[in-house]
Amino acid sequence: MGLSYEYDDELEEIRRRKMLELQRRLEEERRREEEQARLRAQKDAILRRLLTSKARERLANLRLVRPEIAEVAENAVIQLVQTGRITPPVDDDTLVQILLELDRSTRRDFEIRIKRK
Repeated sequence: MGLSYEYDDELEEIRRRKMLELQRRLEEERRREEEQARLRAQKDAILRRLLTSKARERLANLRLVRPEIAEVAENAVIQLVQTGRITPPVDDDTLVQILLELDRSTRRDFEIRIKRK
């Protein structure tokens, strides 16, 4: 009978440890998400000051379709303003030029060669 209690205690300890680990992971994930939301809010505030409403609208539409491209474009706009290469407010035409340049620099040309036996 003493063995049964020992087994139950061990099982309960394992469950307790797993529950603590799960809680720790969830808390860590929640903190990470909060940090990402905070950084996103900061970036949005900066972009609101730098972009015209039409340019912001274009970026918002791009973010819906191609979020990774929108992220690169947002970073590029911020960097270009910080380095003084463009001055705010960044209008839609300037944003389009930035997007075209990003597209040119990231596009990969490739060839498909078919070897016949």
